[in-house]
Formats: sequence, structure tokens, C-alpha cells
Amino acid sequence: MPRRLLGYLSVRDWKTRLIFWSGAFAVGAIAAGFTLASNWMMALHDRLMGHSRWWSLLLSPLVLVVVVFLTRRVFPGTQGSGIPQAIAALRTEDDSLRHKVLSLRIAAGKVLMTLLGFLGGASIGREGPTVHIGASVMYSLGRFTRFPPHYLRHGLITAGGAAGIAAAFNTPIAGIIFAIEEMARFYEEKATGMLLLAVIIAGIVAMGVLGNYTYFGESNASFTHLHDWIAVPVCGVAGGLLGGGFSRLLVSGMRRLGPLFGKYWWAIAAACGLTIALLGLLSHGASYGTGYVQARHVLVGDAHLSAGFPFYKMLATLVSYYSGIPGGIFSPSLSAGAGLGADLAPLMPYAPVGAVVLLGMVGYFTGVVQTPLTASVIVMEMVNDHSMVFPIMLAAFIALGTSKLVCRKPVYWALAEDFLTQSDKPLGEKLNTVAVTEKVAG
Repeated sequence: MPRRLLGYLSVRDWKTRLIFWSGAFAVGAIAAGFTLASNWMMALHDRLMGHSRWWSLLLSPLVLVVVVFLTRRVFPGTQGSGIPQAIAALRTEDDSLRHKVLSLRIAAGKVLMTLLGFLGGASIGREGPTVHIGASVMYSLGRFTRFPPHYLRHGLITAGGAAGIAAAFNTPIAGIIFAIEEMARFYEEKATGMLLLAVIIAGIVAMGVLGNYTYFGESNASFTHLHDWIAVPVCGVAGGLLGGGFSRLLVSGMRRLGPLFGKYWWAIAAACGLTIALLGLLSHGASYGTGYVQARHVLVGDAHLSAGFPFYKMLATLVSYYSGIPGGIFSPSLSAGAGLGADLAPLMPYAPVGAVVLLGMVGYFTGVVQTPLTASVIVMEMVNDHSMVFPIMLAAFIALGTSKLVCRKPVYWALAEDFLTQSDKPLGEKLNTVAVTEKVAG
């Protein structure tokens, strides 16, 4: 007992705790500020389009070229979602690569470049970048104290990523599930307390800035008749197929474009920007940004989207990722899933439209990321609706099985493998034998 008391009063231990708490506090504050700044940038883009929607043909290509230039020359390592980089940092044994992808400079660049992407109308999300930011902040601060090496490599990175999801979506439980199911894919008792504390601190800070909100508002959808359950396999299969197809196209497209980026990065960025502008014109602006507004309107039932919205959104998100700019696929996938649910609802007029939209969201999102528990919890927490827990979880697991028929390997892990291989060929070959052995189908 005296030894435990002395340990509790240790100056070094308290320094470690304070740095850890400060990191979690910083993640929550950055996530909240990032949310407000992202909304402001998307509103600025909408105002520019309000003068003339044809401005997008100039704005999107120009902004994407600038962002890719800065990403390559000033902030290398910030491209894409950021979750693959966090996973790569967890799996690698090379400290120099870990320092390269997780730093305060990377965190700052991720924020700035993603905000510029929103200005350009790219179909991207901020949740994946927030995971990268959270992991970078926690890991960078952890280097200032004597955290055990294993905690520095795994605990802090995982806790930072979980805190990022919790603060970005105001979904604390989803942050924990995501960390275990997607980032770490293992459970370790010693890291559990660190994970929970980081999520709580970051969530409280973000809530203090943004308020206790539900991301997509409130939903009271529920199944009242037995035939309503037909929507579960329909949405699960449709979402799994489309989500798995999206992931396969994303991974294979990035692999094909990879060798061309070195010489033709500016042409790829400009072409992707022009495609984003054209999709925006065709969808009357619905394909720009995160898709949050469109998904919220569909769930509430106060607006109608065109039947082509989910497909415009999928294509715009693919092209945005192909360009090489920073930005995630969480929010765009959820909004595309909501649009898919709205398209499927008329086929099942006996089922509540709101319930089918929720199932479409969880089905497509699971199909993309292949994390059914995370998808289920995120959707339930974002709409504050637990009456649909069993239909949502069943649709998620159906979507997982269907998605794996199209894309065998989870998209973030496939991208993490490619990131490691491209960052350092010998290191990538070593890690392929240690951490990743599966191959993407096709």
C-alpha cells in the first residue's frame, strides 16, 4: 500500500497524466474548432456558387491543384483520410516512419488542407482527418514524457484516434468501438482506461464548444409490423454491394494512379477538380462537401433528393480521394447511404421511410468500411434512436458479408498497406510480412 501511495504521488507520473489529459483536451478543442471552420468554409463555397454555379468549373480545379501542391511540398503525409496513416503508425516498428506521419505539423496541415478542400467543393469528410489529428496530437505530446514504449506506439495513437471520432461526431461510444474494431483490431486491458479517459475528456471539451447535439438530428423511426423487416436484408445487401464496390474502386484506382502522381500530379488534380465541378452542376450542388445537410433533410423528411443523389455523391467522393487532397469518407458515405435508403423506400411503401433511410445509411457505411459495430453505434448515436438497434445491427452484418464478396479487405487497411509500401519500399516489404498478409480481391 505505501508503495502504491508513493507511485500515486510521483512527480513523474503526474507529469505523464497531465500531458495525457492536455492531449485529450487539445483533441476535443481542435475537433470543435475544425467543425466550426469546416461549416464556415462550406458556407463560403455555397455563397460563391450563389453568384454563379458555373464558377465551380474554375474554382474546383484551381483549389485542388493548390491543395495537392501544398500537400506534396509542405505537408507530405497529410493526403487522404488519415486513418490509413494512423493504422500504419500502429503497425510499423520503424520509429522514423511513425514520427513522419504523426506530428503537430501533420495535424496543422491536415486541418488547413481539408478546409481548402471544402472551399473547392470536394466531397470529403472531416472525421477521418480528425482521427489523424487526434493520433498526431496525442503521440506528439506523449514524446515529451516517459510513456512506456508500448503505450507510446499503441495506447496514445489509438486513444487519440478514438477521441477524434468521439469529438467529431459527438458519439463517445462509437469512438471506443471504432478504436477497437478498426484502428487496433485488438483488445488490451491496460490501454482501456487510457482510451476511455481520452474519449471522455475530448468529448466533454467538444460538447462545451458545440453543445450537446445529435449530428443528424432526432429520429423516431421504428418497425411496427412484421413485413417492415423486409427492409433489413434489402438495405443490407444493396448497401453492402454498393459500399464494397466503392471501396474496391477507391483502392484499385489509387493503385493505378499512384505511379502517375510523381509526374502528372497537377493534371490529375485539375481533372479531378473539373469532374467534381461537373458532378456538382449535374446534382445542383448536392454532391459538394460532406453531404450532412442532405442526409439531415432526408432523415427529417422535409426535403426530397433526386434518385441520382447517392450515385453523384459516391462518384464525387471517389474523385475527391483520387485527387490526393486530405479528406475523409465518413460523412460522404453516410449521406450517400441516406440517399440510397431514400431511393429504396418507395420499393417498400409499407415500411417507415425514416427507418429505411437509417438502414440505408448503416448498410452502405458498413459496406465501405466493413466495421459493422462502429457503423451501427455511429448511426444510433448520431440520431439518438435506440428503438432500431436490432434492425440496424442486423442490416450492418448483412452488409458486411455482402461487401466482402466484392472487396475482401477493409478499405483503410488496404490503403494503410499501400501507404507503407509507397513511403519506404524495403520497410513496406518488411511490414507486409509482419502486419498485413491478405490481398485485396481483384
